[in-house]
Amino acid sequence: MGDLVQWTVDEVLDMVIKRGASDMIFVAGAPPVIWVLGRMQPVGSDRLNHDSIANCFLPLLSADQRERLDSVGDVDLSFGKAGVGRLRVNVHRQRGTLSVACRFIPQEVPSFDTLKLPLRVRDLADLPHGLVLITGGAATGKTTTLAALVNHINHNYAYHVITLEDPVEFSFAHGKSIIEQREVGQDCESFASALRHIVRQRPDVILVGEMRDLETISAALTAAEIGHLVLASLHTSNATETVNRIIDIFPANQQLQVRVQLSSILQGVVCQTLFRDECDGGLIPAVEIMIPNPAIRRAIRDSETHLIIGMIEMGKAAGMQTIDSAIAELISAGKVSLADGLAKAANPEKLARLVA
Repeated sequence: MGDLVQWTVDEVLDMVIKRGASDMIFVAGAPPVIWVLGRMQPVGSDRLNHDSIANCFLPLLSADQRERLDSVGDVDLSFGKAGVGRLRVNVHRQRGTLSVACRFIPQEVPSFDTLKLPLRVRDLADLPHGLVLITGGAATGKTTTLAALVNHINHNYAYHVITLEDPVEFSFAHGKSIIEQREVGQDCESFASALRHIVRQRPDVILVGEMRDLETISAALTAAEIGHLVLASLHTSNATETVNRIIDIFPANQQLQVRVQLSSILQGVVCQTLFRDECDGGLIPAVEIMIPNPAIRRAIRDSETHLIIGMIEMGKAAGMQTIDSAIAELISAGKVSLADGLAKAANPEKLARLVA
């Protein structure tokens, strides 16, 4: 496997599946590495070089993608194999050579039971309108959770669902819903440009793969405000940070208006991280859940977001929980070690008290 010259990408996909890998990285000067259940391991000992990586992956790129790689330095794409799944691929340059990062996307969208998510998360897919945010760091399962929400909608509601993705990852078959999947760079120019015109396409549900910039966030807020259910992801680690990130991206003279807007349309924030399940060897999420109540909406509107964490702690009856309380439950159940839990806790000292 160290020399990719003789390998096709289909064979790379087959190898990822055989090893049960979630991610795979190809960097010149090192052997390929994979991540299995969150742990990195090398594949063989032969070191890759620029040509071996280029010969395997550059044929996947269109002329436009080649041009982007040359001008910008990285490009995202995906490809699939019927009955197997898809790879999300990022090709980029580093120190004058090509590197590639792959993420495996299974053929079937996992069920909520398989994902071990709290049922309160699934309830967010039953909302008629508003903004639902799934957040977390890289490789914490945000895309999979969003896909599970769309899958729930697809099996239970006669809706028109439009997803905006970069690139398209999970593939959905039409169920009770009609689902359009638009890929940024192929089917539309950008998240923001697609959102500006999406109202004319009569969607009930809009999935925004990632709210990256002011234009996209502003358009997503407007879409939720006029009556659509908007599901989106952000790279944030807790509910308070999520709210602040959205507000802070706007100019100071617009932030009061955005606070009022966000306080009225936000319906839920789910922040997740992943652990190795000590009981079955799989992965298990720890999830912070914020369901805005009148007190939380007032805190957002009045620039008192520092109070939100306490309100989440007091909102257990409504299905709310902090990330530290979620981790504490996993530790108490023997699913997560204390050391692993403390390493990912928002407040390690508080978590230590919770499990004492």
